[in-house]
Amino acid sequence: MFIMNLAESTSPLRVAIIGSGPSGFYAAEALFKTGMSVTVDMFERLPTPFGLLRGGVAPDHQRMKSIASAYEKIAMNDGFHFFGNVCIGRDLTIEELRHYYDALIFACGTESDRKLGIPGEDLPGSHTATEFVGWYNGHPDYQSRQFDLSQKAVAIIGQGNVAIDVTRILAKSPSELMSSDITENALVALRNSNVEDIYLIGRRGAAQAAFTQLEIQEMGELDESEPVVPELELNDADRDEIAANNKARKNIEVLERFFNSSLSGKKKRVHVLFLKSPVAIEGNGRVERLVLEKNALSGEAGSQRAQGIGETETLNVGLVFRSIGYRGLPMPGVPFDPARGVFPNEGGRILDEGKPVCGMYVTGWIKRGPSGVIGTNRKDSIETVQTLIDDIPSLKPADKRDSDDLQSLLLERGVKVLTFSHWQTIDKLEREAGEKVGKPREKFTSLTDILSALHL
Repeated sequence: MFIMNLAESTSPLRVAIIGSGPSGFYAAEALFKTGMSVTVDMFERLPTPFGLLRGGVAPDHQRMKSIASAYEKIAMNDGFHFFGNVCIGRDLTIEELRHYYDALIFACGTESDRKLGIPGEDLPGSHTATEFVGWYNGHPDYQSRQFDLSQKAVAIIGQGNVAIDVTRILAKSPSELMSSDITENALVALRNSNVEDIYLIGRRGAAQAAFTQLEIQEMGELDESEPVVPELELNDADRDEIAANNKARKNIEVLERFFNSSLSGKKKRVHVLFLKSPVAIEGNGRVERLVLEKNALSGEAGSQRAQGIGETETLNVGLVFRSIGYRGLPMPGVPFDPARGVFPNEGGRILDEGKPVCGMYVTGWIKRGPSGVIGTNRKDSIETVQTLIDDIPSLKPADKRDSDDLQSLLLERGVKVLTFSHWQTIDKLEREAGEKVGKPREKFTSLTDILSALHL
């Protein structure tokens, strides 16, 4: 009973999606839109769904978080089931899953940060941006982290979306953060923060900055903080890039305004530094200084590279956050490309030494690397699902076709599986708690608290 039987079967196509972030939900949506009879079981190691939309998107960007309502509608499909608090590789093996599903789609993201690879990177006071973001967003993995906000100066390495988010959260006043869903613990810590100088550092120039006009412009609209652009060097290739790139042109317009403006004496300053690379973090037992090397750009417009020129400067900072990119982590039973930090694939079809692995697919950052915005994942997931559908004639059908059996197996192993109905209860409780203090929601930050609230 192989291929033709599955292709001609009247039983639903059974698909497991590992990961419940945007790419996972877009994959579920694409499957349901095929018009086929489909059962989608979504597995998430955390007790709550939505991945980075819940634990990564800045708490003060509530409009972006509102896309969760679209995922709620996807979850209302009759063939959808959510298995929260289930870690694949710990609670269930890949081999076990393959007995229950015709196909597996991995949408587990890139959970690890790239390292700087410089001396002093592991000193106390040196952190990944992911840790800080997870901490203030209520991600259960990061609630035990400690960040010394008694320091007056902080350096953030990188100028992408996450680096800008970290900068903005540090720069905002407590009253500005009150309209967000930042956790109460983080809000208290930031209210007592001594941070006055925030350095946002990029290795390339202003014309290549990864942030957007709206993101950098917001730095000039905060209650207690003002932007400082001490240098704004542009070469001929930069000017060509600006002329050809609307995003770069808009960024430069804002940065030139900051460069030419004088300080008004606000409590905090955001220093936007270009053409600098960290070469060492120094300190006696903890972070005290960051050594930067000045860079110069070379090459043609659109492909300029930054190279150090041997000149260094030192910033006296007590905290460093790195935000220079992300990489996926290997999962037992799944091929992994350690160089790129992704699951090797072609069109979403997972490859093992260049050959397709029957019934295993991938989507999102763990498929293509950490690039694009939330909406990018929809096109990506549609491609993966189309590949899966094309492969139906060659798929080996599951020999166990009842998700209730899987529930029983997890129960026997002592795993408390949380359903989407459980999430809806948690969502309601968080919103009610937030309403009492004038916030969109007050998040539960631990599995223990969630289980207690659900009386499980």
